Amino acid sequence: MSDQRDLSFRRARRDDLAAIIDLLANDPLGRQREVVLDPPDPAYVAAFEAIDSDPNQLLAVGALADGTVAGCLQITFIPGLSHRGQWRGQIESVRVAEAARGRGAGRRMLEWAIAACAERGCGIVQLTSDKTRGDAIRFYEQLGFVASHEGLKLKL
Repeated sequence: MSDQRDLSFRRARRDDLAAIIDLLANDPLGRQREVVLDPPDPAYVAAFEAIDSDPNQLLAVGALADGTVAGCLQITFIPGLSHRGQWRGQIESVRVAEAARGRGAGRRMLEWAIAACAERGCGIVQLTSDKTRGDAIRFYEQLGFVASHEGLKLKL
């Protein structure tokens, strides 16, 4: 993989979708829930179009100079009344390609995402991580994230 210093961040394009799905599927949890097909499953295409057309969604990739997608994440910008009407940035689906791990790509990508939240006027940046992802949780804590709340989910 190219030099990580060449990593740049941008809004994902439709032609990045297959690479993003590959990243989402490339871990023990992702292998259980993602479907990698060529062309991508229509459900992914529909989800991409919904995300891309929503001004409060930012699906982003970290791309190397050679065009390789080395990471992805999604930010949802959430308006709220709590905290005097403060906006929040919710970061989800953070993935870094295996070849780019341990070389600073994840840190740079999260720092970029936090800055994007600040630029949108968010006063809080939040994320969730599966409890089984101990390395990821430690990584987020090193970036200053604090496990201040219990997160609960209900699958429908």
